[in-house]
Amino acid sequence: MPVKIRLQRHGKKGKPFYWVVAADARAKRDGRYLEKIGTYNPNTNPATVEINVDTAVKWLENGAQPTDTARTLLSYRGALLMHHLNGGVRKGAHTQEEADAKFEAWLENKEGEIQAKVDGLSKSEAAARKSALDAEKAVNEKRVADAKALVDEAAAEEAAAAAATEEEVPAAEVAVEEAPAAEAPAVEEAPAAEAPAVEEAPAAEAPAEEDKPAAE
Repeated sequence: MPVKIRLQRHGKKGKPFYWVVAADARAKRDGRYLEKIGTYNPNTNPATVEINVDTAVKWLENGAQPTDTARTLLSYRGALLMHHLNGGVRKGAHTQEEADAKFEAWLENKEGEIQAKVDGLSKSEAAARKSALDAEKAVNEKRVADAKALVDEAAAEEAAAAAATEEEVPAAEVAVEEAPAAEAPAVEEAPAAEAPAVEEAPAAEAPAEEDKPAAE
């Protein structure tokens, strides 16, 4: 029975999650499988790959053929390297202890690379968050400055309007006060012209009354 190591799709729509399984090559992709070897989650950054290396090597040594994607995942977690080292042990190229030491050294180096990638992504995300916060802060400061400028402009316009109003009111009051001052002399002159005429009439008649008895 030909066996393939392949991915079986699970998860939700738009968020796939895969199982790495050993299955009959004639079975449907998401149908029955012989054994589950690991999982693959592409929704994380970096992608999360979990592989049971011993189980994967067992199937590889039994002739199972991985698909291209499954081969990439097995290589990512060292299953193909372990399979290769085990072949060297069977041929006598090196001992099992040497093979295990090489695999452990490779695995440690691989974990360091993955951790460095995670740290780099964390720094990038932190820098992106800081940049976004700085941009948001700049926008907020500009809004505050614009609002203050509008308030200052409105206050200046109100002050200018108040000053113009104060200048117009005294001018109007001066015009009102000058009008009675022009009429005042005309009212006082009329009695002054009539006063001598009233006093002169009796002065002219007085001598005529005194001369009449003198003639008798």
